[in-house]
Amino acid sequence: MAETQKTRGGKKPVLDRAAAPAGSLVMGRRNVLALVAGILVLIIGYILLGKGSLTAAPVLLVLGYCVIIPLSLILWVGKPDDKTRGGAGE
Repeated sequence: MAETQKTRGGKKPVLDRAAAPAGSLVMGRRNVLALVAGILVLIIGYILLGKGSLTAAPVLLVLGYCVIIPLSLILWVGKPDDKTRGGAGE
């Protein structure tokens, strides 16, 4: 059975990064919001590109593809627990 953490609104599942299968992504809320922001930047960039913008559109497209989306995929939301590092508290 999955572990839960008591919060004000009830219980929510605790994401254990150590228990996640190798190669899987465990994305938190901030990661998902950053990914959505990157997709919105890309959409705005393509709209501007379609209207003929030669300065703002390429900047937004490079920013979306090379900065925002990769950061949303590789940045962790919080610090890992001591348990995931194999500390002596196990």
